Amino acid sequence: MRLVSRFIATSFFFNIALLALPCHLFSQESGSRPIVTVADTPPDAPTPQLAIAEAASLGQQALAGQTPKPQAQNPNSPGSSNSQPPEPQTGNIGGTVTDMNGGSVPGATVVFKDSVIEDRRTVVANDSGFFESGDLKLGIPYRVTISAKGFIDWTSPAIVLKPGQVYFLKDINLQVAGEVTSVTVYSSNTEIATEQVNLEERQRVLGIVPNFYVVYDHNPAPLTTKLKFKLALRLERDPIVFLGDGFMAGINQAVNIPNYVQGAKGFGQRMGTQYADGFTDILFGGAILPSLLHQDPRYYYQGMGTIKSRTSHALANAFICKGDNGRSQINYSSIGGDLISSSISNAYYPETNRGVGLVFNQFLISTAERVASSLAQEFVLGRFTHKS
Repeated sequence: MRLVSRFIATSFFFNIALLALPCHLFSQESGSRPIVTVADTPPDAPTPQLAIAEAASLGQQALAGQTPKPQAQNPNSPGSSNSQPPEPQTGNIGGTVTDMNGGSVPGATVVFKDSVIEDRRTVVANDSGFFESGDLKLGIPYRVTISAKGFIDWTSPAIVLKPGQVYFLKDINLQVAGEVTSVTVYSSNTEIATEQVNLEERQRVLGIVPNFYVVYDHNPAPLTTKLKFKLALRLERDPIVFLGDGFMAGINQAVNIPNYVQGAKGFGQRMGTQYADGFTDILFGGAILPSLLHQDPRYYYQGMGTIKSRTSHALANAFICKGDNGRSQINYSSIGGDLISSSISNAYYPETNRGVGLVFNQFLISTAERVASSLAQEFVLGRFTHKS
């Protein structure tokens, strides 16, 4: 969907974000690189006593009629052709704490403990109930214990991590403790999803640019058809979207794309074209097709793990989405929405810009924008998005 151009246009319009954001890109990951120091003196040479002993041993083998055996070369030594870069020596464990009704449990205390080297870590779940702990030892069984006021403690089975593994705990459903006599719960998934959408409609980059189509909760309730249309129409009537489209229309006027006339009339036509492109794309790719195909049009923020795993997650989002059943599916909604929107643009673009070439050029641009949008959401925009 054509959301990236609107983010960029709006950000330029307010002279914010674009100069500051690249400075922070990958700052967390790059800050954890190990420091390599070079020794001031070469390693100690073998002592004469060791050399004499080794020669004597070889001589005895020769007298006994034995062929001296060459020493095996360390495969990881500098001269070995089989040396390989070391694998990551730690792993991560994360998850989302919920109650038995699927509601998040913020502020839960999460303890990671192993029974071998007595490594103990403690973290606190955020406002969405999400938690994570990195740099955990490999090959050691960890158990995760979660406690929260008014709930019975929850303990996971033993977890043994592999190099670089990001392990997500599922079904962390805390039971209400016996002494609690009353709790407030939602009666259905529809009410939970409605409240989540209300919160998403307040998500804005730097408190200004709308960033509604991102899920920071790793276990959200599925959207109903009504909520999918509500979210799409809420975005399209946002004043910042109109300002962003106007900014992009000015750029298009400067480079004479599409081939409208210059002046106020041409600016108005380009403004209408810019808004129509975004409206049809979000309507079909974010509401109509997701409702028919039972797919979720939002981006699921990962926010933890290695740069490689997060990058793979973001790139896959352009082609893989979550279904309303919680399973991964081919993203027919966004792909189909881009194709339909590009085809409809033939109805209002100038004749010199129409044709099959326009459809596929617009489709490729939309696909590239979805890839760029996912990467920006994963590594940049999440840090600057104000959440309620």
